[in-house]
Amino acid sequence: MAIVRLKKGFDIHLLGDISDNGIVAASRPQTVAVIPDDFHGIIPRMEKKEGEHVDAGEPLYHDKNDEAIKVVAPVSGTVKEVRRGERRHIDAIVIAPDGGDGIVTHDLKRPARDVLLDSGLWVMMRQRPYDVVPSPSVRPRDVFVTAFDSAPLAPDLDIVLGDKRQYIARGVEVLGSLTDGKVRIGVREGQTIDAPSAVVTTFVGPHPAGNVGVQAANTVPVNKGETVWTLDIVTLARIGELFTTGRVSHDTVVAITGEMVQEPRYVKTVMGADLETVLKNETTNLAMSRIICGNVLTGVKVEPDQWLCAPYRHITVIPENNKPDEFMGWASLRPSRFSIYRTFTTWLGSLNKPVSFDSRIKGGERAIVRTGEYDAMLPMDIYGEFLIKAIISGDIDKMEQLGIYEIAPEDFALAEFADTSKLELQRIVREGLDKLRAEMS
Repeated sequence: MAIVRLKKGFDIHLLGDISDNGIVAASRPQTVAVIPDDFHGIIPRMEKKEGEHVDAGEPLYHDKNDEAIKVVAPVSGTVKEVRRGERRHIDAIVIAPDGGDGIVTHDLKRPARDVLLDSGLWVMMRQRPYDVVPSPSVRPRDVFVTAFDSAPLAPDLDIVLGDKRQYIARGVEVLGSLTDGKVRIGVREGQTIDAPSAVVTTFVGPHPAGNVGVQAANTVPVNKGETVWTLDIVTLARIGELFTTGRVSHDTVVAITGEMVQEPRYVKTVMGADLETVLKNETTNLAMSRIICGNVLTGVKVEPDQWLCAPYRHITVIPENNKPDEFMGWASLRPSRFSIYRTFTTWLGSLNKPVSFDSRIKGGERAIVRTGEYDAMLPMDIYGEFLIKAIISGDIDKMEQLGIYEIAPEDFALAEFADTSKLELQRIVREGLDKLRAEMS
């Protein structure tokens, strides 16, 4: 097994990590929702109307530009609401579960690509370039799978997998038949994966070592004109289970973490479950909390009356902006004040000690100054600062030369945290990728 050691990056240790690996079953959700924005790159066209019944695994909508790409219902029930926003943008498709056991069974004698598309698991994968749902018409050079998550308070994917580990090898076989190259799995030090036909690489280093894009860039980078698929080990196991049983499992294990959680733990529920059910009696002070679907770097801010977002495995609850009039502000010399740099005295102690963070940005946008901050947080062979400048200026040639085909917004999340210019780097990268995709289509 090859070992890749990464020196760039940084591990952020927050209060509210899980101390007990036990899994608690949540109550049955009152509502379940599918959020189209979770599946970037497809435009939804509804197949079901409000008031219609759906079985688990039955299509709710397909991509306007490619009807083969489908998003399915995670539970059996009735379509309660198609919630729309500005310009009739579909914000959420809400389902009221009926407790029934209706579930779609797939014919495994059909081509694997067709089964994946019909099952809804296709939209759980991403392609590079552009970090969008893969195009069914393009055969990937390789498939990259990450088996661990290195983000702050991230769940242990071995626990999330549970007994689904038995389906990993079958998932590798299926994806291996859809690529001209290899299925490459990145694991952390000490982690084992039973997948004889996969190429397994161990990654040692701080976050973002668990990012699948970082793993690809440090093994077989993506070049212009090439396409690769990326996914996590949980999705790989779902694919293996589908091609073993003929059905998709929409159950999930969610890590509820963060300083404002009474007892951080793993909860078993269903994909897209309402947060009121998942977080019932879990938080200490909901009014003074910020709920994030995902981790604090790449997650989405949500309200208590909303739902789990893809990839449906992590909720972080941190304090909201509760100290707007802090004495002396950034100039405070409190020894507990955190800084990656030697601005405060934190570096004299241990940076591995869990610290308290709230939702404040603590500063406004400033001019980009070349300091090497991005490069220190990005273990990829690209010049992050120059790439961001090229994206902002809209220089497509420079964007291509500087490696935009290799990246996704999540790869710049840590750099955004460390950025003294306070730029929204993930938003800038997302807009750059979308513009480039539009230009090339």
